[in-house]
Amino acid sequence: MKGQIIVRNLVKTFDGVRALDGLNLTVPEGAVYGLVAPNGAGKSTCIRCLAGIYRQDSGEITIDNQPVFENTALKARIAYIPDDIFFYTQATMPEMKKLFREVYPAFREDRFEKLGQAFELDPKKPIRKFSKGMQKQAAFWLALSIAPDFVLLDEPMDGLDPLMRRQIWSILLSEVAERNVTVLVSSHNLRELEDVCDHVGMMDHGKMLLEHSLSDLQENMVKIQVVFPEGKSLPEGLSVLHQSAVGRVQQLILRGKPEEIAQRITACAPVFMDVLPLSLEEIFIYELGGEHHAIKNIILS
Repeated sequence: MKGQIIVRNLVKTFDGVRALDGLNLTVPEGAVYGLVAPNGAGKSTCIRCLAGIYRQDSGEITIDNQPVFENTALKARIAYIPDDIFFYTQATMPEMKKLFREVYPAFREDRFEKLGQAFELDPKKPIRKFSKGMQKQAAFWLALSIAPDFVLLDEPMDGLDPLMRRQIWSILLSEVAERNVTVLVSSHNLRELEDVCDHVGMMDHGKMLLEHSLSDLQENMVKIQVVFPEGKSLPEGLSVLHQSAVGRVQQLILRGKPEEIAQRITACAPVFMDVLPLSLEEIFIYELGGEHHAIKNIILS
């Protein structure tokens, strides 16, 4: 059993500003957990705390029931790929392989060789001379060669072409299925997360707004297009997150069970009604809500 990632009441402050303000987070064992938030909400700070790079001001972080900060044995089981990757100036892949082999006891030569078939990077060329996407490939190649139990990814696919993104996700999901690896990934590409994640956490201003399995999240919000007959309107008591209209067609985003909401609206004998699922991106937009995140109508003359 490789265990969960658990964060409780996490606080981290920089220059008097709370980047994390009592954050709570739970990543189940063997899950692919998508951490989503607007810019500046504290995602990267959270991941650096989980990786043991930052020491929290207060609160608890445990991975496999152990504190992570200054825990060398636990860190050896964690692969961390940041958004901004660093490699030594003239280091090549064979030189980085040697470094990883010395730092990570679980580094496996056979995994390194097999992964090389997917990435096909020039072993003689300094990694810093690779493109951004190729540097990301190098980071995945090295990180997955340590046979990690936990993988922490911060905007991991930025700079990669669609084919390579699919290749890397295929490898990661195989690791989850075959070795029960736990993956936490932060990304602004919500369409991609929707394809791979089974759990989602939404952050804002250093706090967790909500976290659910993706299926639960999608089963508790619904989009409905409806035309009411003359004199009829939306039943009272429904939780409306968004309402707009084009002519007589109203588009509604509502919180609640789709079946129950549809039954209540059907009782009003609508002329037309269509119940639609929401994408993760739409859920993110409407859950975040509030004046600070409203889409501004800016007219440029």
